[in-house]
Amino acid sequence: MTQKDAPPLPLTPLARQQPHLAMSGAVTEIEDSEAALIRRINKLEKINAALMDRVERSMDVHGNAYSLFQTAINLELQVKTRTEELTNVLHRLEATNEQLRAAKEEAEQANFYKTRFLAAASHDLLQPLSAAKLSTSALMDMQETAEGTTIAGQVDRALTSIEELLKTLLDISKLDAGVMQPDVKTVALGDVFASLASDFTTIAAQKGLKFKVRPTKAHVRTDPLLLRRILQNLISNAVRYTRSGGVILGARTRRDGVVDIQVSDTGIGIPEAEHQSVFEEFRRGEGIGRAEPTGLGLGLAIVRRMSAALGHEIGFASKVDKGTTFRLTLPLVEIDPETLARPERPRLATMGLNETRVLVVDNDEAIIAASSALLTRWSCNVVTAQSPDEAVAQMRASGTPDVILADFHLDNGRTGLDVISVLRQLAGRTIPAVVITADHTQDVADAVRAADAELLNKPVRPAELRALLAHMLA
Repeated sequence: MTQKDAPPLPLTPLARQQPHLAMSGAVTEIEDSEAALIRRINKLEKINAALMDRVERSMDVHGNAYSLFQTAINLELQVKTRTEELTNVLHRLEATNEQLRAAKEEAEQANFYKTRFLAAASHDLLQPLSAAKLSTSALMDMQETAEGTTIAGQVDRALTSIEELLKTLLDISKLDAGVMQPDVKTVALGDVFASLASDFTTIAAQKGLKFKVRPTKAHVRTDPLLLRRILQNLISNAVRYTRSGGVILGARTRRDGVVDIQVSDTGIGIPEAEHQSVFEEFRRGEGIGRAEPTGLGLGLAIVRRMSAALGHEIGFASKVDKGTTFRLTLPLVEIDPETLARPERPRLATMGLNETRVLVVDNDEAIIAASSALLTRWSCNVVTAQSPDEAVAQMRASGTPDVILADFHLDNGRTGLDVISVLRQLAGRTIPAVVITADHTQDVADAVRAADAELLNKPVRPAELRALLAHMLA
């Protein structure tokens, strides 16, 4: 049946009455049906889209879970790998640390043995050297010819050089081992400068040089003994490497609360290529041939170590054939002028040692012989002993001595302080006493000071010994 043969749709009463309305209603009904169909299709599309979205989201969730699972496995493998690598690194680090610790212990042990060896060697060498210097001093007094005096003087100077070398080696060993502890206090630079002027004015004049000291009233915080050693080495170098002109010692106060001590010379200077190595051991410089050929190049090595121990900055400026200026920087101390008034120091007695009764106690026969010869030349009455018991017997037989000269280290673990204590108890009074030793440790110095005795380090300078005896007996 075609569309033309299809029966007409029945008309509603309103359509039969108004035919034009019937046609319009049919169209409207069709439109409404199409609209409803479209709405239904749209709704189905939305439902379908919602279902698809759910499915997709569900798939994503399952996919993400699987991805997370895979990621977790990969991370676990990476963590395991990294842990193994870190463990291996830690094992290697532990092995390296163990090697470093063993190397450090070995180095410290070697340094300890080196220090003990140098200290023992210095002590054992200073002992006979002291006897040699005392004997040489007595020998010089006995010479009646100019030739004999010259030869004796040459021997004495050679022994002095050996003494300085041994003391330098001992100081280096102490500084390297950290056993030398500075005794820092407030120091008047003027006093230190005056002492150095007394030492070096004559030495410089013998070379035709001028040694000038610029006065200063500055006070600093330092160890006076170490400071003096530093300046002694700097001035000695300046004199040694200067052919003409002179050496100047001075101090300059800066605004930042420090003092620069300067040692300037008009010597051969230091080439720029040697500036980095000038403080190394046994470095004497290429230009030394034009100066005195003495010295082993240890002076500035000592200067650097002592300056470091004190926390003082050391530096220098130099021009070849113009000269060199070394600078030592120390902390300044502000002093109230009213506190500077000090009692005058007692002067050393100038009286002789005629008929002075001296008891010498030493376990070294060479030292006893040399000391006896020297003291006898000074018109002293000398009694000797090699042990505490012998010293007591000598005192009972010869009477109480005016002064005791005792070596610190005696036989069987006894010390010179033991002898001094026994003899003082026996005499019922404090007999003046001097302890002579090649042991330069602080413990010995403190023990001697506590025993109310004087200390002299070997090798003993005869002039120093004589001045000390005169002062003690004044």
